Amino acid sequence: MTLLRIFSDQDGTTLLDEYRDPDAIASALAQVGVRFEQWQTQAPLPSEAAPEAMLAAYTKDIERLKQEGGYATVDVIRMHPEHPQKTELRQKFLDEHIHEEDEVRFFVEGQAVFYLHLGDRVYATLCTAGDLIGVPANTPHWFDMGDAPQFAAIRLFCNPEGWVAHFTGSPIAKGFPEYHAFV
Repeated sequence: MTLLRIFSDQDGTTLLDEYRDPDAIASALAQVGVRFEQWQTQAPLPSEAAPEAMLAAYTKDIERLKQEGGYATVDVIRMHPEHPQKTELRQKFLDEHIHEEDEVRFFVEGQAVFYLHLGDRVYATLCTAGDLIGVPANTPHWFDMGDAPQFAAIRLFCNPEGWVAHFTGSPIAKGFPEYHAFV
């Protein structure tokens, strides 16, 4: 189930608000410039569908986003508990960082948490299958897929080189509940 928890950025225990309704989540995130949508597939997808099938099932939405945001590259990432690089990939994005372009992810399967550090708040968004999140360029954030990741996501990029993480050096992420606290 999709979930948004808003914390004070002073600590990960002061919960300021919580939303479970997708429309309320979209509204709360829109107020801080973050895109959130829920998509429905045009055709049913089997579990563990091939990347090509995922892209084909959401072609209409992908093309709409490409037109709106100028995204040129689209791919699929799949993580599973047996992935040989799961630990290093998880660790790579557990610290606060920014990207020089938007980070746009649509979850086809599974779930993960995006933590967005905006002003004096942290917006922890548990994204599940059917959720799209669009984190604007230069937004401080971090990402947790858990120690046994299970998700497939469509990613959109303006320029793949722009997707490089630039770490802020802030220890903020260490003070907030990790993925397992949300599920």
